[in-house]
Amino acid sequence: MEAAQRKAQHRPFCFSVKGHVKMLRLALTVTSMAFFIVAQAPEPYIVITGFEVAIIFFFIILYILRLDRLMKWLFWPLLDIINSLVTTVFLVIISVLALIPKTTTLIVVGGVFGFLAAVVCLADGALIYRKLLFNPSGPYQKKPVRE
Repeated sequence: MEAAQRKAQHRPFCFSVKGHVKMLRLALTVTSMAFFIVAQAPEPYIVITGFEVAIIFFFIILYILRLDRLMKWLFWPLLDIINSLVTTVFLVIISVLALIPKTTTLIVVGGVFGFLAAVVCLADGALIYRKLLFNPSGPYQKKPVRE
C-alpha cells in the first residue's frame, strides 16, 4: 500500500496531465510562431509568441528539474496561473489581429493555432487553479450532522 502511495507522489512531470497540457501548449505556440515567421507577419506577432515560448519552456524546465520544490520562497502555482491568464489574453489579441485584415494564408493558420494555444492556456490555468484551492479534490460539500 505504501509503495502505491509513493509512486503516486513521485510521478514525473512529463507523465502527468499538467505536463501533457504544458507540452501541448508549447507545441501549439511554437507552431503559431513558426507560421508567423514563415509568412513574415508583423514583428509583434513573432515577438509575443516567441516570448511566450520562452516562458512556457522555462516553466517546463522548472517542473522537470523540480526546482519549484527547491525554491519554496516563491509560490509557483500562483505565478503559473497568472502567466496562463496573461498568455491567454495576449494570444487571443494576436490571433484576432492576425485574422481581421486580409492577410496571407500562413498568417491566418498562425492565428488559428494561436487560438488553439489560448484554449489550451485556459485549460492549463484551470489545472493549476485546482492546486491553489485548499481542497484540490473538489468543491466543499457539507456533510449532514447525525444525531
